[in-house]
Amino acid sequence: MKARIFQPAKNAMQSGRKGTKHWRLEYAPSEARYIEPLMGWTGSRDMNSQVTVDFDDKESAIAFCESNNIPYTVFEPKKRRLHLKAYAENFAYTRVRG
Repeated sequence: MKARIFQPAKNAMQSGRKGTKHWRLEYAPSEARYIEPLMGWTGSRDMNSQVTVDFDDKESAIAFCESNNIPYTVFEPKKRRLHLKAYAENFAYTRVRG
């Protein structure tokens, strides 16, 4: 039962970055999902896929895995690139208009 430790991404439906500062531990699925024949829903017999644990920092998540003998993989977040522009650039003479 391997776990992955990562920082969750920003919600695409919101402009804010709340909830992206913490680190999350999720277990990798131990068996494949199946399609339930009666309703056609996707099911799983793996209960650990439903468990997520949030931590304040990466070190405490790693310490939790090591104290409970859980193999883990840490995924570092990508750095956010800012494309700063001024509103006045919309009206510049050098702007190419299409």
